[in-house]
Amino acid sequence: MTPKIMPHHLQQPLPKPTTVHRTSGQADHSFKQLLTHSIDEQSELKISKHAEKRLLDRGIDVAGETWNEIHSKIKEAKQRGVTDSLVLTNEAAFVVSAQNETVITAMDREEAATQLFTNINGAIVINT
Repeated sequence: MTPKIMPHHLQQPLPKPTTVHRTSGQADHSFKQLLTHSIDEQSELKISKHAEKRLLDRGIDVAGETWNEIHSKIKEAKQRGVTDSLVLTNEAAFVVSAQNETVITAMDREEAATQLFTNINGAIVINT
């Protein structure tokens, strides 16, 4: 009887996958950079559904440049400890949560002239 060599006898063990050893600082740094970059890209002034409805109902149209300026000022106010702010522009008044960078409500300047604003700790005036 001649010994036969069967194909399964010739199988070699698979090579082990190469592993890359990273120090935890490198992985955290990379993850931190990605997270920061992702947050920066998504960072924009949010408009609540209530404020969006008010803008539409009252026909208030705010230019993109004005929104950008409002957002910039809200970020500055947030750094100074403002939590809720009244933002006055030539066309409208907004109550904005600086903490969440969210427009809470909006009204035109005529309506704002008759309102009493409470629970705000900052005011921003933007002349457009």
